[in-house]
Amino acid sequence: MSADLQAKAKILLDLHHGGKILVLPNAWDAGSARVFESAGFPAIATTSAGVAFTYGKPDGQRISGPEMLSVVQRIAAAVKVPVTADVEAGYGDIAGTVRGVLDAGAVGMNLEDMESDGATDLIPLSEQVERVKAVRAASSSAGVHLVLNARTDVFLAGIGDPSTRLARTIERMRAYAEAGADSLFVPGVKDEDVIRALVQSLSMPINILASAGVPSTGRLQELGVARISTGSGPSRAALSVAQAVADQLLATGEYSVFTECSLSYAAANKLFAE
Repeated sequence: MSADLQAKAKILLDLHHGGKILVLPNAWDAGSARVFESAGFPAIATTSAGVAFTYGKPDGQRISGPEMLSVVQRIAAAVKVPVTADVEAGYGDIAGTVRGVLDAGAVGMNLEDMESDGATDLIPLSEQVERVKAVRAASSSAGVHLVLNARTDVFLAGIGDPSTRLARTIERMRAYAEAGADSLFVPGVKDEDVIRALVQSLSMPINILASAGVPSTGRLQELGVARISTGSGPSRAALSVAQAVADQLLATGEYSVFTECSLSYAAANKLFAE
């Protein structure tokens, strides 16, 4: 693998340990990635749901690994900053997916512990630990330290009795850290006491998902969170603008929804000419 990938991987890893929370917007295409880079973010993530929506399909491994990675490649080629890819549960071939992520020009990846296509429970812990180890082995073989963000969906999917979720999450996160994960992703957590307990119990960078009710990035930094990502939120916001445009056109025949909030044609062209 190229020295450029190795350098970007180091930058991304270092951003998790710089003392300032890493705020990662999740892009769904090359255009959104360029917007986020232009705004000044030091790294960009991708969103599996947002990418799936661009294919006209729902989230949850409903598109193939190659389809997902083709969009990751376009995103990585559109920006100079490091990119970390959401590749769901790995598409059944962990080593192949790791190679595909690196070949696409990304230097990080998420790995979920729930098979997204209709599953109702988590992947057995021992099996998921082996999958994390497989990511690290494939990364080492490629000569690039791919930054692995290991995810558990205990809270997001509401797995088990609520009273057991924190302990179960900590158990899984510790196992993933020991297997080689670089950061630990717990989407669905909003309560400050739970976030504080995660930070205090795990000596690793913690990733929280931005959503309604989640503390601000400044407050999360005070709580010790190292990374926050936006998931599919921005892509769904873009879809909501399209919905509002459609509603206004049909209801009134007017155009203010998009004429008053959009980039000018010249500004958009300039963004992609850089």
